[in-house]
Amino acid sequence: MLPDNINMKKWRLIFLPLLFLVAGCDELKNLGGTVEDYMQPSTSEMVMALKQALETGTGRAVEELNQQDGYFGDAAVKILFPPEAQKVANTLRDIGAGKIVDDFVLSLNRAAEDAAKEAGPIFVNAVKQMTIADARNILLGADDAATEYFRSKTRQQLYNSFQPKIKSALDRSYATKYWKDITTRYNQLPGVQDVNADLPNYAADRALDGLFLKLKDEEEKIRDNPAARTTEVMKEVFSWAKREKG
Repeated sequence: MLPDNINMKKWRLIFLPLLFLVAGCDELKNLGGTVEDYMQPSTSEMVMALKQALETGTGRAVEELNQQDGYFGDAAVKILFPPEAQKVANTLRDIGAGKIVDDFVLSLNRAAEDAAKEAGPIFVNAVKQMTIADARNILLGADDAATEYFRSKTRQQLYNSFQPKIKSALDRSYATKYWKDITTRYNQLPGVQDVNADLPNYAADRALDGLFLKLKDEEEKIRDNPAARTTEVMKEVFSWAKREKG
């Protein structure tokens, strides 16, 4: 491995002429590639590229979700009625009260869309904590290795910070009121078991699931599509990682 204080471009300037003198152009072609194909990035370049990729990916994910219909208009991340309370939605629709259910689902997603922007700084700060060993393992790992690492290391911290913001957004969008109206009306029906799902916790969990899903999509784009790599070091390091993984 090259010392960290020698970057890729300096390495090329120093060793590329020597390699051509020793091997010759034809022999390099016979090896199946160029000098760059056999060159490993420095540790600092690996870390820099991965952090840039995650900052880019999280930024795009947050931006995509923090707009009208960012959650509501995307079936992959849309927050639906709490599963344990689905019977509530079905019963209310059966008795002609479907509008209150629809209003609630819309307000739930609007709250998540509003709160999504708050996750940006939290993601960026978490990226900065990544170690050198983490960077190399993630670069050569599965296509969602960064996302899964990120989820396992920071989800609880993100949740603790995100949940109050989601609750505040839910209150502002009247989702909390809609939920109270729904459960009150349902619980008054004869023969039903009371439902009291924790709405802020449920919404925060689903909102974070959506963020991680979007982050996974962005990570896969950066790994597979050179056009999604926005800096030179990202292009070089992720190209190297893709060749290393075969």
